[in-house]
Order: sequence, then C-alpha cells, then structure tokens
Amino acid sequence: MNFRNLAKECAGLALGKKAKEILILDVRKLTSIADYFVICSGRSNIHVDTIAESIVSKLKSKGIRPLHIEGEKQAQWVLIDYVGAIVHVFYEPTRKFYGLEKLWGEGREVKFQEEKRKKPKRASRL
Repeated sequence: MNFRNLAKECAGLALGKKAKEILILDVRKLTSIADYFVICSGRSNIHVDTIAESIVSKLKSKGIRPLHIEGEKQAQWVLIDYVGAIVHVFYEPTRKFYGLEKLWGEGREVKFQEEKRKKPKRASRL
C-alpha cells in the first residue's frame, strides 16, 4: 500500500469512529518527515483514544504496524507514525490550540471518499 492510500485508509477508519473535521494534507514538498498528514478530532479524551485505537488495530490486522505512537495516556493529541503517513488525532480544543492546519497550510489537501454503506432493501407491500 502506498502512503497516499494508507493516509486515505486511516482517514476512513477515523470516519468510521465518527471523528470530526478529517483532513489529509500532502506535505511531500514541505518536509522530509512524512508524505501525508491525517488530522482529525474527537469530542473527548475517550473518543480520541477510541479513534486512535481503531486505526492501529484495524491496520495491524492487515499487517501494517506503526513505527511509533505518542500521547496515548493523555489522549489530548495522539500521534501515530506510519513513516510516510502520520496520523494526528486531537481532542477538539487541543487541535485549535496547536493549529497544525495553519502550520502546514501550504500542504495540498487530499480528497478521500467515504465508503458508502449499502442500505437494506425494504420489502415492497402489495
């Protein structure tokens, strides 16, 4: 899996746990620390922890393990480092305080599609 697809996968997993304000930034031309940043928010420390744990767990089941994880205990800002894609899961007020979107604002936003869930067909009444 290339890093762009990995970033999209992480964003989709965050969305599955109802993360807010999900953003993928292409930062290849701005830094050598990663190719993509995935930034998202949770409504509470528990929500932040749930989002981060879900991403790590689901990717681990596919054989993809992070190089490093920081901030799990406090769950204010959990950083999950997949080398070419770094995921930042913030508690909403912490995200506003640090303003990563402004700091890396020259990065190009990458669009990702929400996986559409199939709605069950209803039986027609005769």
